[in-house]
Parts: sequence; C-alpha cells; structure tokens
Amino acid sequence: MKKEEVQAIFMKILREEEDVSAGVAAIKTLLTVIENYKVSTVRELDLNLQLAVDAMRHCDQPVTAISSGCELFMRFITFAKLDTKSFEECEKIMLQRGNIFLDKLLEARGKVAKQALSFICDGCKILTHSRSRVVLQAMIEAIKANKRFEVFITVSAPDNSGEVMHKQLVAAGVDATLILDSAVGYVMEQVDIVMIGAEGVTESGGIINKIGTYSLGIAALELKKPVYVLTESFKFSRIYPLNQMDLPKEFKYLSNTLKSGKDLSKQHPLVDYTPPSYITLLFTDLGILTPSAVSDELIKLYL
Repeated sequence: MKKEEVQAIFMKILREEEDVSAGVAAIKTLLTVIENYKVSTVRELDLNLQLAVDAMRHCDQPVTAISSGCELFMRFITFAKLDTKSFEECEKIMLQRGNIFLDKLLEARGKVAKQALSFICDGCKILTHSRSRVVLQAMIEAIKANKRFEVFITVSAPDNSGEVMHKQLVAAGVDATLILDSAVGYVMEQVDIVMIGAEGVTESGGIINKIGTYSLGIAALELKKPVYVLTESFKFSRIYPLNQMDLPKEFKYLSNTLKSGKDLSKQHPLVDYTPPSYITLLFTDLGILTPSAVSDELIKLYL
C-alpha cells in the first residue's frame, strides 16, 4: 500500500460527499484500507493503518479532526486483538467494530443538533463564526420547529467559509446576515448567544477552531454573552495547550505550508485556541457538558 493510494481514497470521499467532514472521511478511508488491502498478520494491518493516518495528515487538509478521530477509531477497533485467536477472525471483528464506530459518528451530528434546539429561542439573535455543519443542522432543525430567529455570520477570512454558511442558512429559510470578521465587537452587543462549532476539543475543555474564534470568545466574555460550542465527541483530543504557541504546528498550518520551508512565524495560522474560561457549554452526542467535564469524558472514551 502506498501513501498516494490512501490520499486518493481520502480526497475522493471529500470530493464526492459534500456534507462529510474531514474527520469522518478519514474514518471511512481507514475502513477502506482494512477491507481492500489484505494482509496476513495483525502487525501488517497495524502498519497499514498507521501509514494511512500519516498519509491523510499530509493531504493539505485541516488535521485537527483527522488526528483525534483516527486516534479514537484505532483505540475502538483494536480491542479485537485481545478477543480472537486467528487473524482472519480479528480482521473481521475490526471491520465490524469500525462500521459500528462510523455509524455512531454519522448519528452524532443529529444528536448534537437536538441537544441545542431548546437553546434557540423565538426572537433571539445568534452570532456564529465560519462554517460549521453541526451548527447549520441545529439551525435548520430550529426552523423546522417553527422558531424564528436571526443569525449573524462572520465572513471568516482567509478562505471566506462564512459565505458558504450564509448561503446555506438563507436557502434553509433562516434570517441571516453576513458580517466582517472585524465587526464582531460591534455586533456582539446586539446578540443573545454565540453558537459555534469546533475542529477539536482539548482535554481542558477549550476548543481548537477557525482563526478568529478566540477573539470572538474574548468579546463575548466582556459583554457577558454565553458561548455555546456544538461538536461531536470524536473531536475530543488528548492534548492540553496552555496558549496559542502550544498548538502543534500541523494543526495550525496545511502540510504544503509546513513543507515549503517558509518562516512559519510569518504565515497566517488556520486555527486558534480558545481556553475553557471563554466557553459556557459544549453540546455533544454524549450530552451537554461544561468544559471541565471534557477530561472525564475523554477518560471514559479511552478506557
């Protein structure tokens, strides 16, 4: 198995399934590797999976969710090694467990959206940042429940992903307004809640998300606005950054940027770290959590 083959599978999933996140696409790729690249020992299978994870981390895609999702997936399926006597049986059980894990992931977004539904009230004004599939689904569920609310969406430079979110919200019938990233402070006093997604959740209960999230959190705290994070539990990651510089470089930059040899201190990071003190609640498929509860849930996930 070659890295290029894995990368081709991963990128094909991202191209063909418009609504799939990078983390879910990574899990689907690992399942394809188990199913299609036949080996004869557990050791060879482990090496294949590790090679696949490494290949996807170098696909010029955001790495945060890929990293946490793959780590949890590997943890979940490899218990099969302890339960079986033959490799063939082990491989079969790993594939079964992998599909169970994927099914849980695909259900997670809907569970998170339902958790957040009661926090979207008639007449409320919501501020969101960038494009989040789970936030979008929560707002669509609210519209289906005949709730009327207004949403402000940041443009979210440098890729202007907020423009896509704005179009999708308008198409769903949401009263949505696109604002400049620099207008967050101006708009914040008008809104009732801040509702954002996350690319990753740290062990402390802080989040790694699109650049600008930290600034939004600071403004929200100053004006005493609650910040609600909507995220699936597969994005929980066993890292504990203390500040922006503690974030791994591979989380902050695309692989092509890392390989370019350029001075990274001059490069624009893709994400920033928002400490738990700026977050009110996290809505997850495991339930509604305070930031301090994340470490307990991580322990359960990895037991």
